[in-house]
Amino acid sequence: MVETSALGRFHHQRLDLRRCLPASHKTLFTLLWIAAFASVFLWQRNIVGGFFLFAGPPPRPMPQLRPVAFNLTDFGAVADGVTLNTEAFERAVSAISKFGKKGGAQLNVPPGRWLTAPFNLTSHMTLFLAQDAVILGVDDEKYWPLMPPLPSYGYGREHPGPRYGSLIHGQNLKDVVITGHNGTINGQGQAWWKKYRQKRLNHTRGPLVQIMWSSDIVITNITLRDSPFWTLHPYDCKNITIKGVTILAPVFEAPNTDGIDPGNSILSVKEIDFDNEVRIASSGSCQCQRNQLEEATCKGSFIFSGKMIIQAGIDSCEDMLIEDCYISVGDDAIAIKSGWDQYGIAYGRPSMNIMIRNLVVRSMVSAGVSIGSEMSGGVSNVTVENLLVWESRRAVRIKTAPGRGGYVRQITYRNLTFENVRVGIVMKTDYNEHPDDGYDPKALPLLTDISFTTVHGQGVRVPVRIHGSEEIPVRNVTFRDMSVGLTYKKKHIFQCAFVQGRVIGTIFPAPCENLDRYNEQGQLVKHSASQNVTDIDYDF
Repeated sequence: MVETSALGRFHHQRLDLRRCLPASHKTLFTLLWIAAFASVFLWQRNIVGGFFLFAGPPPRPMPQLRPVAFNLTDFGAVADGVTLNTEAFERAVSAISKFGKKGGAQLNVPPGRWLTAPFNLTSHMTLFLAQDAVILGVDDEKYWPLMPPLPSYGYGREHPGPRYGSLIHGQNLKDVVITGHNGTINGQGQAWWKKYRQKRLNHTRGPLVQIMWSSDIVITNITLRDSPFWTLHPYDCKNITIKGVTILAPVFEAPNTDGIDPGNSILSVKEIDFDNEVRIASSGSCQCQRNQLEEATCKGSFIFSGKMIIQAGIDSCEDMLIEDCYISVGDDAIAIKSGWDQYGIAYGRPSMNIMIRNLVVRSMVSAGVSIGSEMSGGVSNVTVENLLVWESRRAVRIKTAPGRGGYVRQITYRNLTFENVRVGIVMKTDYNEHPDDGYDPKALPLLTDISFTTVHGQGVRVPVRIHGSEEIPVRNVTFRDMSVGLTYKKKHIFQCAFVQGRVIGTIFPAPCENLDRYNEQGQLVKHSASQNVTDIDYDF
């Protein structure tokens, strides 16, 4: 009653005040309001064909991050999505290369659709994509140059001999930045995927972005989509940061569109099937309507820890950070690799010192984060934390085989969340795909020192499947703080074979008999009955 009365008095006083205004003042007041609205409308309008079209806010200015900045249009580029702008990009990169000793230069790509064939970057360069800027890869393979196969793979990944280069490529570079206001690099992979399925390509498809033998690389705040093959592929690089990147490719019918390959890693995205509004995780959310879905993303934002999200991949790289990304792909979201069998052993470049954190990923046909199977140069000191894997076939996976050699060791997983995943944690030692018959079947990989702490989720069929073998046992695995909701109430859902390790504290579901049990204070409670017990069931 008190609030209503006070509100009524205020309303009454306001009406009295209007009565006190002279008629001339009322007229002046009205004219001022009309003038104010008219000025706003005139400021926003565009006149097209005699009609008023009211535009949104002006585009964000592109910041100057180098001493010198060029605009792509300075070199004759046309943003109509039809004109081939390869020569404009090449002239721009050539101009930037002259400023290497003066702090480098920046190439601004304004809003529009900029069709191009593959082109190379240069050192001390920033490629800045404005909001609504789209670099389009021409989808005719005759414009894509051929390159030698990767030395740690022996030959083209899909065909012997040369492979197609990447749309945006760099070799032996230093200090390269690809960034923007979430502009897009689009590989237009649909034509490539169709020709691949029809066996009409004579060479291995090319990645979308590939940087080789380089250092001090930053890729941030952009969208990568529809790559012909691997999406983002740093190869034998040092000191790489991938942050706030979105990688999109269809979950189905987009073969090998891995997102990030640190040592040979791949990512890509497709279809998200939310029921109107869905909480993704306590630290982030996604809001969209079913009719607003466009391949794998809402037209709104995916937010994780308050940042836009992306996807990426790694090959024989060291000192690497991948964070704050969203990945939804037609293969592994992130794949950490280091060469294939005898070629990777001979090349001898490990993937090491890699931090992956604050990611939301989806892979309907493969895994969220994979190590291997091509890991012959070794993989070590990798941390994966704050990872959400949803609507996926597998969450995290380590895969290898006899003939690989190398090692996977010092791998730490922390704070993992699985939502509707078939298999949560996978280790597989019989991934028998080889480049040729020249591999050594006695080159056995080492898998050891792997820990999982704080693993939670729901809707998981098989939380753990560690399939070691007599030849390749899995050693020193640790589980702590694990509770995963299940879709099947079967006994053998924590599956093990030839694995040695420990469980600290109580976890759910109950662990396999291969693992020692410790209490929360680290005191041994029960020795494993046998580390060689086999309890693997692929029937569910």
